[in-house]
Amino acid sequence: MKHLATTAALFASLLLIASCSSKPETLPEQAPQQQSTADTAPADDANATTDAAGPSGELLSKRIVYFDFDRADIRADSQTVVAAHARYLAANPTQKVRLEGHADERGSREYNIGLGERRGQAVRRALLLQGVAEVQLSTVSYGEERPAAAGSDEQTYALNRRVEIIYIR
Repeated sequence: MKHLATTAALFASLLLIASCSSKPETLPEQAPQQQSTADTAPADDANATTDAAGPSGELLSKRIVYFDFDRADIRADSQTVVAAHARYLAANPTQKVRLEGHADERGSREYNIGLGERRGQAVRRALLLQGVAEVQLSTVSYGEERPAAAGSDEQTYALNRRVEIIYIR
């Protein structure tokens, strides 16, 4: 009986994942090593309002955390950006963010959803460890479904392996 309930829950989860829409977003203007300063937001999210201004400051204007291939640990070059957002969020307890995990097109759809989730959770854990309240954070994984750039080369893949920090009201 336990196996039937587990199988039903797994099937429902897969059905939910399969129903995700896929809409590509625009190409960031800078390479991953430099981090994009553009404020990125989902194309069709009626439930959240993005704060276009958001927090100011050089590090806070960087809202994309890039990852290495098949990895979910935050790279050293992104630690200061995550720390800056953590300080801002800890000082502003009513501000909320959505952490959107993404992957490049390599790997199965299911694997990439899981990888995007692990990446989002890595940023979430880092923020929590630095004093951000749990109620300020939500996490979603889009896997490979919302690429930042189109193409099948390493530079494009590097742009798509990311977590976007989206400020919401």
